[in-house]
Amino acid sequence: MQGALPTSTETPQAEEPVEQAWSLAEDAPEESPVAATEGIREAVSGQNETVGSVVDTLDAVALSLGDMRISLFDVLIVSVILFVILFVAWFVSKLTRKLVRRMTKLDNTQQLLVEKLITIIIWASAFFLGIDLLGIDLTALAVFSGAFGLAIGFGLQKTFGNLIAGIILLMDRSIKPGDVIAVADTTGKETFGQIRKIGIRAVSVTTRDQREYLIPNENLMINQVENWSYSSKNVRMQVPVGVSYEADMNLAEELMLEAAKSCDRVLKVPPPTVWMSEYGDSSVNFTIHCWIQDPEDGVGNVRSAVLKKLWWLLKENDIEIPFPQRDLHIRSSDQMDRLLEMMGDDRRHGPNAKE
Repeated sequence: MQGALPTSTETPQAEEPVEQAWSLAEDAPEESPVAATEGIREAVSGQNETVGSVVDTLDAVALSLGDMRISLFDVLIVSVILFVILFVAWFVSKLTRKLVRRMTKLDNTQQLLVEKLITIIIWASAFFLGIDLLGIDLTALAVFSGAFGLAIGFGLQKTFGNLIAGIILLMDRSIKPGDVIAVADTTGKETFGQIRKIGIRAVSVTTRDQREYLIPNENLMINQVENWSYSSKNVRMQVPVGVSYEADMNLAEELMLEAAKSCDRVLKVPPPTVWMSEYGDSSVNFTIHCWIQDPEDGVGNVRSAVLKKLWWLLKENDIEIPFPQRDLHIRSSDQMDRLLEMMGDDRRHGPNAKE
C-alpha cells in the first residue's frame, strides 16, 4: 500500500509536456505563399481602424491547403499587382514598338526583329518582377511545380520552337514581310502569296484571292521554300503560244514581241524574248518570256493581257491560231470493198427502198 502512492503522483507530471506540445501545434500559424500580402496588411491596418477591420474581415475568409493559407485579401492583392504589372508591360511594349518604327536606319525586317526581342525581354522582366514584388515562395509550390513545369514544357515545345524559328528567319532575312512565296493548298495545288506578318507561332501568307494561309515558322525554316523576291523582285514569266505551220514565223515572232511590250507591267529591261519550243501535232509552239517586278499584283493578269493583244495582232496579219484536228485515211482492201458493196445492197433492197 505504501509503494503504490509514488506511482499515482507521477502520472500527471508525464502528461503535461504532451498537452503543451499539442496546444503549440494547434496555435502554429499557417504560412501564406505570398509574402508581400503580410507587409501590405500590416501597413494598411495601421493607418485606419475602419480599413483595418475591413482587411481583417477579408483575411478571415481563407482556404487552407496543408501548410499554406490563401485568404480573400491575398487574392485581391495578387490580382491588383498582376493587373498593374501586365498593364505596365503592355504599355512599355507598345511604346517601344512606336520608338523602333521611328528608326529610319532599320528596314522593316530589322525593325520587326528588334520589336520581337524587346517584347520578349519586357515580358520576361515583368514575370520576374511580379514574382519579386509578390514575394511568392516558390518552394511552397515544389510539390506539384515539377510535374506542372514538365507538362508545360511538352505542351509548349512546338510554340517555343516556332518562336525561335521566327527569330532565326528574321535574323538571316530569308523570309521577311512583303516577300512573295509559293504555297500549296490542301489539295496540293500550288499558288503564290505575299507574306503579311511573321507572328510568334506562324507566318501569315495572303494569296491573290484573299485566302490567308498560316504556315508554322518551323515549316518555312526546315522545308524548301520558293521565294520569288528573296534577292530581287524581278520575276520572269512564260506565255505559251502556237501558230499554224503555214504562218510566217518571223512575222509571228515580231507580233509576239509587240504584244509583250504593249503590256504596262512588262519590263523594258530586260526585254521580252520569244523562243520556239517545239513542233507540235497541229502547230508550231512558241514561248514568250517577259519580266515583271511586282509579282504581288498577280501573274495571270499579265499573261491574259499579252494573249489578248496578240490575238488581235494575229487576226490583223492573217496568221492562223490552229486547233487540234485529225485527218483519217482508209486504206483500200478486198474485205473493205465487199463490205461497202453489202452496205450498198442493203440500202437498195431495204424496206424503205424505192421500187
